[in-house]
Amino acid sequence: MIARTIEQQLNNRLFKGKAILIFGPRQSGKSTVVETMLTDGGHDYLFMSGDEADTLELLSRTTAPKLKAIFGAYKIVFIDEAQRIPDIGLTLKIITDRIKDVQVIATGSSAFELMGKVNESLTGRKYEFMLYPLSFEEMVARHGLQEEKRLLQHRMIYGYYPEIVSKQGQEKELLKLLANSYLYKDLLMLEQIKKPVLLSKLLKALALQIGSEVNYNELAQMVGADKGTVEKYIDLLEKAFVLFTVPALNRNVRNEIKKGKKIYFYDCGIRNAVINNFKALDVRTDTGALWENFVFAERKKMMDYSQTTVTQYFWRTTQQQEIDLVEETENGLAAFEIKWNPKSKARFSATFIQNYEDVSTATITPQNIADYLLPVI
Repeated sequence: MIARTIEQQLNNRLFKGKAILIFGPRQSGKSTVVETMLTDGGHDYLFMSGDEADTLELLSRTTAPKLKAIFGAYKIVFIDEAQRIPDIGLTLKIITDRIKDVQVIATGSSAFELMGKVNESLTGRKYEFMLYPLSFEEMVARHGLQEEKRLLQHRMIYGYYPEIVSKQGQEKELLKLLANSYLYKDLLMLEQIKKPVLLSKLLKALALQIGSEVNYNELAQMVGADKGTVEKYIDLLEKAFVLFTVPALNRNVRNEIKKGKKIYFYDCGIRNAVINNFKALDVRTDTGALWENFVFAERKKMMDYSQTTVTQYFWRTTQQQEIDLVEETENGLAAFEIKWNPKSKARFSATFIQNYEDVSTATITPQNIADYLLPVI
């Protein structure tokens, strides 16, 4: 069992008078981390799944007396795949407000469903957590920095999903199954997804453009759809934790790109499965882009798990001056160049440095990866 960073944070939130919500993609380990935390803590709990018909019936349009009868003597109720339950936000509110001696924990793999259902009902009544696929930090804690750095190329090809990491030799087969089931299972149940073939085409087009600025009009022409449909599908893919968008930073320089976006995948293995490319890095043409995707995703995980509020940007001017990653935290701006080859020279635009004062700069390579993908203790 690989220890997850958020486990202790979850444990510290038990019985604080609020619902605990855990979001993240399917198969990222949400159920496992909750069950491990509760079992290790010696807690008895009632498990209910939104995938089961009887749970849907019991928890839909319910009342406090009915819920008390369902829970019995249990003081912890764990609801998995809660986004499938109608009126789940109201149900969680009833538990939190009316059954105060019961701690409810709910997980969901669809932000577009669960977040929308609980945000209004649970204002001020919830703790929210994200659980990503395994992280560089978690794997270093598992078997040490030296070993994880040796496995870096493997991670860039096959990713960090728990099942993929734990079943060596089966990566390709399992990734293809995982990509098909987890990418589409929730999305295709939505009324908004009327063209699954179009979704597949768009996903492949996006996978081929990681690290590059995407143009929605060009994407629309490429996949045979209108721009509005492309924007909607990308938004849904982001809310399903398949990918995330990074906007352009534009504040001080007249010729900065204003509305550009880059798109990255939460997991490199899923990205490679989408385009069916598991070739070794030394024979690929997209190694630099894969490394960039890896760094963006791992920085995102690290900041989130350390509860640091951060916004990621890229920076580019119409004259093609650019910086790979700019992060904004409460401490200000930090600019990074991301280089797969440690010998590559990183040049930070003088235009950027002059217009964004007090910004720190650094180059992230495989050699110094620990300095930027492990939290400062």
